[in-house]
Amino acid sequence: MRAITVFAIAGAMLVLSGRLFAQGSSPSDAEFEKHAKKLREAALLSIEPQVTVPTGPSPPKVSGKYPWKTGIVTTVFWIGSARKAQAGRGASAWDPKWEANYGGFDDPKPEKRRNFIPAAFIPRLNPFYIALPYNDIAKGVTKPEAKVVIPWFQEVFVEEGKSVCRDRWVAIRNAEGKVCYAQWSDCGPYGGEHWQYVFGNEKPKPNANGGAGLNVSPAVREYLGLITTDVTDWKFVEAQDVPNGPWALYGENNPLRQPSRHAEEGAASPVPPAK
Repeated sequence: MRAITVFAIAGAMLVLSGRLFAQGSSPSDAEFEKHAKKLREAALLSIEPQVTVPTGPSPPKVSGKYPWKTGIVTTVFWIGSARKAQAGRGASAWDPKWEANYGGFDDPKPEKRRNFIPAAFIPRLNPFYIALPYNDIAKGVTKPEAKVVIPWFQEVFVEEGKSVCRDRWVAIRNAEGKVCYAQWSDCGPYGGEHWQYVFGNEKPKPNANGGAGLNVSPAVREYLGLITTDVTDWKFVEAQDVPNGPWALYGENNPLRQPSRHAEEGAASPVPPAK
């Protein structure tokens, strides 16, 4: 486009030059070429350079096997958050001793945290966890619809009554496009029956948290810079598609927790318990 403009201007100036010479004495071929060269240079200098302004860094690539759930109201929860209501039970939908197995109360207060984990102890489970409103187990039995609606059911099913959803990986994306990875460790907010949303195309059901459809841990909140009630996108991902990051450092339930991955991240030694 720029070249076309330059040549158009130069051509117009050459025509004008010819007319001017026609009104005076006839120039020699050398004089005409010299004058035409000057006109072309003037035309080129009159064109402002075109600058391409970058629109920002390319968004991180995330496996496309599963679709994104977009515009989902997202709230923060933490291991031990139900202690008052449940008399210190500290349980999840799949682990009756969730708080004890984690290593303690996952205090969400920023001053009680360090490097995405509680300052008081090193967690024995992955601190990057989430909850979705579906449970594939009811009263110790696999739900009938689970084998039909869960995409990976046939690949990983082991035995009746053992969840195929527990510890599955998800990607969570904030409004700026930053992506965090976490494991599905509990059911909520508000119920565990809405497979039409979790695996289908429905939106979360109305609830007291503004229609929230995703709960995230304090570690996810910190990594993505979320507020208590926010909006994110999320999707399922396979473990082999999860990149290195702070979500790969801790947890006996974490298949990515390997010394090599820890070293690649250049992470410091585990944080000692606060005194």
